[in-house]
Amino acid sequence: MARRVPEKPSLDGLEARVGAVWAETGVYAFDCTAERSEVYAIDTPPPTVSGSLHVGHVFSYTHTDTIARYQRMTGKKVFYPMGWDDNGLPTERRVQNYYGVTCDPSVPYDASFVAPFAGNVPKDLRDRPAISRKNFVELCHTLTAEDEKVFEALWRRLGLSVDWSLMYTTIGREAQAISQRAFLRNVEAGVAYPSEAPTLWDVDFRSAVAQAELVDKEMPGAYHAIAFHRTGGTGDGFGDVVIETTRPELLAACVALVAHPDDARYQPLFGTTVRTPLYGVEVPVLAHELADPEKGSGIAMICTFGDLTDVIWWRELQLPTRASIGRDGCMLATPPDGVAADGPYAEIVGKGVKQAQKIVVAQLVASGELIGDPRPITHQVKFFEKGDRPLEIVTSRQWFVRTVADRDALLQRATEMQWHPPYMKSRYDDWVKGLNGDWCISRQRFFGVPFPLWYGVDASGETDYSVVMFPDQEALPIDPQSDVPACFTEAQRGQPGGFVGDPDVMDTWATSSLTPQISGRWSVNDDLWARMYPMDLRPQAHDIIRTWLFATVVRANAEFGIAPWKNAAMSGWILDPDRKKMSKSQGNVVVPTDLLEEFGSDAVRYWAASARPGVDTTFDSGQMKIGRKLAVKLLNASRFSLGCTENAVAPEKISAPIDCALIARLSTLVDEATAAFDGYDYARALERTEAFFWSFCDNYLELAKSRAYGGERYDTAVSESAQATLQLTLSVMLRLFAPFIPFVTDEVWSWWRDGSVHAQAWPTSAELGAGVGADDLVLSVASETLSGVRKAKTEAKVSIKAAVASAVATLTAERASALRLVASDVSDAGVVSALTILVAEDGAEGSLTVVLAPPEANNE
Repeated sequence: MARRVPEKPSLDGLEARVGAVWAETGVYAFDCTAERSEVYAIDTPPPTVSGSLHVGHVFSYTHTDTIARYQRMTGKKVFYPMGWDDNGLPTERRVQNYYGVTCDPSVPYDASFVAPFAGNVPKDLRDRPAISRKNFVELCHTLTAEDEKVFEALWRRLGLSVDWSLMYTTIGREAQAISQRAFLRNVEAGVAYPSEAPTLWDVDFRSAVAQAELVDKEMPGAYHAIAFHRTGGTGDGFGDVVIETTRPELLAACVALVAHPDDARYQPLFGTTVRTPLYGVEVPVLAHELADPEKGSGIAMICTFGDLTDVIWWRELQLPTRASIGRDGCMLATPPDGVAADGPYAEIVGKGVKQAQKIVVAQLVASGELIGDPRPITHQVKFFEKGDRPLEIVTSRQWFVRTVADRDALLQRATEMQWHPPYMKSRYDDWVKGLNGDWCISRQRFFGVPFPLWYGVDASGETDYSVVMFPDQEALPIDPQSDVPACFTEAQRGQPGGFVGDPDVMDTWATSSLTPQISGRWSVNDDLWARMYPMDLRPQAHDIIRTWLFATVVRANAEFGIAPWKNAAMSGWILDPDRKKMSKSQGNVVVPTDLLEEFGSDAVRYWAASARPGVDTTFDSGQMKIGRKLAVKLLNASRFSLGCTENAVAPEKISAPIDCALIARLSTLVDEATAAFDGYDYARALERTEAFFWSFCDNYLELAKSRAYGGERYDTAVSESAQATLQLTLSVMLRLFAPFIPFVTDEVWSWWRDGSVHAQAWPTSAELGAGVGADDLVLSVASETLSGVRKAKTEAKVSIKAAVASAVATLTAERASALRLVASDVSDAGVVSALTILVAEDGAEGSLTVVLAPPEANNE
């Protein structure tokens, strides 16, 4: 093709121009006819569509894209979809805040409803209209569709090489059908099951949450020493039993006291009973190894339920349930068994936890059962990761997926994949080994994948959970709130002898855990599915190993009995200058659009790809400046390399010693970059390529410039050797840089080659045969000598182009011989009139003496 090298290459407008070509030519389209052995399938993380992307997303998705681009250039047919995780609590909260509404499933549907606001909700708004579930879900769909357009535009600008025709959403009809089918198959296999059990509960969202969604926060609290009274005339010398608790408001829910079986202080009490203060309920004193003799007074009260340890004690010691806290976080109107309704309990009915605690403490002071003053402490309290108040544990009916019983199989799955970096596997193993309950997958929310089930209604109008009705799987997806089971009519909904739909939706992780199945269209397109599963790569951040990665392994193990991918590659966090994780909740994020505007996509990608896999990285705009400088330098160096001649010069023309040495060094680089990418260390591949490039610009270009332009002083063969070297090196470097800075590399490629650089073959050392056997010392000695000449000029404070009257290089015999081979190149590059090369005496160090030409010579 005819060359079209611009006179003044620039990054201005580059992304829009190149991006348009990518979209038009479909360079990243997946070949759905490729055999499985040819496919490289990526289980791309679907970002949550609940607001704006931040620089952390740009960081980790760039890592994935470098791998996708590399694999494509090695000849793989890359399955690289993009999905949107557009259901769940974050989306609901965004919709509430954007439109100024709340959802109430009891409100009837209003076909003419118009939201009162659209992003302009007053900060002091208190009365938000309650709308029907259907109206609320419609708003969720409307807002997420707009958010997804913004997200896609950002990803396109960043240069992600995804096939946009493969885009999916986790709330789309096909995704819902796949999620519901997987759930029904889990039920059939006994992997998913319902249970009325203690459940982690967020009192603000009014929903169950999973163990994986917990975060610990440091909170102020206080130990309260409280006296429990011995029952009967024991005569054993023990008086009151003093426990210390941070939750005196749960006294009414107490079902036992517990101490460690080896604690001599309390061994005489095991098997006896005590009475609770204020309420006088008789409870046993028991032994359990989880009781900590060093914590508080060494003996604890078991309440149903104060924390997860209470749940373990309750289950293993087979204790009764005495609930006192409701799903709204307030004290229940009906007191627990054995507690009088008209006594002290009546004063806390309907009160929130904090207010109830104050009342109970005052009651204990009045009764004399509070020993001393409360002792302030700071302790870890469990929160839902998106919640604002501490979690409670309430008994509720939920759907669970079996995990604890499958622990060994889940650990085995982790051995079936390669972890990058390898130490990340231990985080998964530790999580699985520490599981203390099965995975709760149901949520009492609105915008999610419904559970495709109905239950019978008995003659008294009560839901009979023992009568479960399943849909025909061919009819999926279904919404039990609007669809009707076989042999029933809508008129029988909620009526005696009729049916009710399951009111809950699946946890967002229950659908996200199926991203391989959703993107690969499992059970929908068997041909496509067979070409990509198990997938080749799961890229993700390390902090969601216990959620997304673990959950996906659980579902894959249940359905297929194998690991869902061959490789799991972890990205680290982006840290702010204070070394804190950047996150929207912390308010310390940087908006990526601003960075892309200021530095350009290639520069931002360069910064992201410079971070080691799995390593947390401090945000650094200085790195982006370096990335932009690299892109500009690549434009200019390419312009020079292509400007020496308008003709293509074959690599076979490379013959000059210094040219062969450069190609030899380039061959080593190709092997290093390839090995790094094969090991998923994109950062090392970039580091080695960049180091070569700057050395190439600083040294080789200067050394070869005169020969490349030719002239009467040079034989044609000598000039063509330099020209061929420049062209071959440029071709290889553009391909090595392509995964990292895709816009500028494709721009330069278009100056002199057809097609896209991203559709070219990854370079191999085999195509660099001109460097075989070349002596790298030639290039090293030439570069060092030229550097010495430049240093002398800098110290003399003269121009780098200033003439040098003479230069004397004293070197070892080997190095002197190498320098003689390139003496003319060094003299031309350094503007040296006379270069003398001497062999140093035995043991002497090398030296360079430079004599500058007189000033008048430089003025000529």
